[in-house]
Amino acid sequence: MAELDAELDHIFPSSVLPPSWAKLVVGFVSLVCFARSYDGEFVFDDSEAIVNNKDLRAETPLGDLWHHDFWGSRLSSNTSHKSYRPLTVLTFRINYYLSGGFHPVSFHVVNILLHGGISVLMVDVFSVLFGGLQYTSKGRRLNLAPRSSLLAALLFAVHPVHTECVAGVVGRADLLGALFFLLSFLGYCKAFREHNKEGTHSTFWVLLSILLGALAMLCKEQGITVLGLNAVFDILVIGKLNVLEIVQKVLHKDKSLESIGVLRNGGLLFRMTLLASGGAGVLFVRWRIMGTGPPAFTEVDNPASFAESIFVRAINYNYYYSLNAWLLLCPWWLCFDWSMGCIPLIKSVGDWRVIALAALWICLIGLIRQALCSEDSHRRRILTLGLGFLIIPFLPASNLFFRVGFVVAERVLYLPSAGYCMLLTFGFGTLSKHTKKKKLVAAFVLGILFINTLRCMIRSGDWRSEEQLFRSALSVCPLNAKYADLNRHVDALNAWRNATVLKPEHSLAWNNMIILLDNTGNLAQAEAVGREALELIPNDHSLMFSLANVLGKSQKYKESEALFLKAIKAHPNAASYHGNLAVLYHRWGHLDLAKKHYEISLQLDPTASGTKENYGLLRRKLEQMQKKDV
Repeated sequence: MAELDAELDHIFPSSVLPPSWAKLVVGFVSLVCFARSYDGEFVFDDSEAIVNNKDLRAETPLGDLWHHDFWGSRLSSNTSHKSYRPLTVLTFRINYYLSGGFHPVSFHVVNILLHGGISVLMVDVFSVLFGGLQYTSKGRRLNLAPRSSLLAALLFAVHPVHTECVAGVVGRADLLGALFFLLSFLGYCKAFREHNKEGTHSTFWVLLSILLGALAMLCKEQGITVLGLNAVFDILVIGKLNVLEIVQKVLHKDKSLESIGVLRNGGLLFRMTLLASGGAGVLFVRWRIMGTGPPAFTEVDNPASFAESIFVRAINYNYYYSLNAWLLLCPWWLCFDWSMGCIPLIKSVGDWRVIALAALWICLIGLIRQALCSEDSHRRRILTLGLGFLIIPFLPASNLFFRVGFVVAERVLYLPSAGYCMLLTFGFGTLSKHTKKKKLVAAFVLGILFINTLRCMIRSGDWRSEEQLFRSALSVCPLNAKYADLNRHVDALNAWRNATVLKPEHSLAWNNMIILLDNTGNLAQAEAVGREALELIPNDHSLMFSLANVLGKSQKYKESEALFLKAIKAHPNAASYHGNLAVLYHRWGHLDLAKKHYEISLQLDPTASGTKENYGLLRRKLEQMQKKDV
């Protein structure tokens, strides 16, 4: 490792290598990158998670935070997003209390400081990943890779893909999750600080590491993956296991396998048991808290996961992975929202985008081959740990274990980007070793740091207001149905109409046209579009629902009722369907039927404030009618 670190000496002089100086530089640079966002507004998801979230207000009991999701809905509700992040919501509540209301500055400042602290912690994390664990006689850990750890931490601190997490207040979930993730990893490393004999450990630090992993999960779901990274680190660094050697001996049924000390190491097996048991226990409790199972996402959230063909799903998931890799490699192409038709599905191998996923797997297979087969043990360890840090935290967002509610989300790359920065640093060191033009390599590295810093500052400006944010997305995702939020109604209608021409069964585009025309008062046109859509997609309950709303406003009650009932038959647990049918009956004068469907709607979703209000009005009206009868 000392050899690799020495190859970076032309980039960093020895004067910046002392830990205190290195951390000061990293912390300062990380703050400079995102300082511009400190006085931004609440934008995008901030409105729902913060401004409209009753869990931040003093009148809501603190205990409710443990029964509500990230957006303030009860976890037991069928409409809950199931994002269980009570510790993150608690910090929002503290912000609200200390700042005396919804003043965005204090919320943004906390996010910026959190990123700075995480970037500083990365210096220690990378020093362990690159240099391993060695301690002085006084128990002080040695940094055997000062240049490598500094460069990787700087690359992490200035990566533009982090802008969403830092400049968007709801990104605090990712920041807090990352903070406890890193503390869990460093805590696990401390379990081996004072051992005098190989294979011994401090059980206290292992258990504390598991607890910190659980806290990370209470901030953001992917935090629990730190236990997997800890296991990989233990096996490779502490146990010094050669994975390829083990695989070869297993395949050849080599009896010498029994002589491998790590497999007879009771300490390692005990730690793996603790990690596995702790992880399983935490996940079980998390599943029980969710109450009604996983969240129900719609096709607009993640179109590939609704594809009938396994091939189509697989090829699109892999394409999404390649897009995430591209965002790490070239973070100039950033967008706050990649849903709503932004990325059309790949439906055949003839689509040119297949090249992207092929390139991704060629690179990954090459790295995995080096990680397993290299004769250099340091190279094997660094590449394996780098790939582990890149892949393991990304697994919850991969669609491999369960459907997620997005296509691509820059926020989920916050932790995986650390693995990317580690691999990039290793690549720079290797390049320096094999070229005589070391100054050119140094200029290239410093150029990347400067360009990324500049990009962070520019991108932070995009997040200062919702209008700037939406406009910044125009060049990246022009097909995104959220143009409409810029009040560019004609452009939005044209985009959706073009989508239905290209794909007549595009239910979302039809629905968006109906809703936009409805909201802008063009009821006749909305009705015409709705009827056209239902002729093409006659069994789509969401289209029935949208058209039923339009017909109700046009006082075509009988036809509206028929469509509502048909939609409810197809999707009986949709609270909004029952609620809107109740409103129709309310207007129509069928008060008993209105009461019945209000009550069904509230049973399905007790938190629906509009339905509660309408139901209250109906009950008062019924009580007044009863008094008159008496």
